Amino acid sequence: MADAWQQADPRMRRLEARLAERGLRARRLRLGPGSEPERLLDATRGQRSVIAHAKGMPWSGANSCAAWVEDVFVWSGMGREEGDARELYERHCTLTDPAELRVGMIVAVPTCPYSTEALRHGHVALYVGDGMVMDSADRGVRTVPLALWYEAYGVTAEPRWGWMRGIPLA
Repeated sequence: MADAWQQADPRMRRLEARLAERGLRARRLRLGPGSEPERLLDATRGQRSVIAHAKGMPWSGANSCAAWVEDVFVWSGMGREEGDARELYERHCTLTDPAELRVGMIVAVPTCPYSTEALRHGHVALYVGDGMVMDSADRGVRTVPLALWYEAYGVTAEPRWGWMRGIPLA
């Protein structure tokens, strides 16, 4: 079902065409029976609290994806952990199986080719359930399909996920 959506979604086709123009090939998030990420409906109270805080967290500015994610966790009462997206990826993101992706986990890549900053520092988002992630991008905070984010940011490195600060909310 997800692959059919990916093929039908015009954003996916446009992304693949733009990447091909640059000589880049996107990774596809493979979802099938038994490999779907957690739904928001199945999340715990703590997980839903982090998502509520994320939805209320204002944009931190361009090139501040990690600062935005860190602010969400601070506002949620979980404390601050400093670091760019690459550092968060290296410290906390060890999982790649979509079936292990839980609401409130960070999803990150250590590098991506869209700017000098992104190449050096990577990009990080927050999984909000139902196949969607939130992140701080160049124009503000946005919510996008996980499959689209995965394909867009997984060009130079494999996206991975894990619990921020190693604190499982589920």
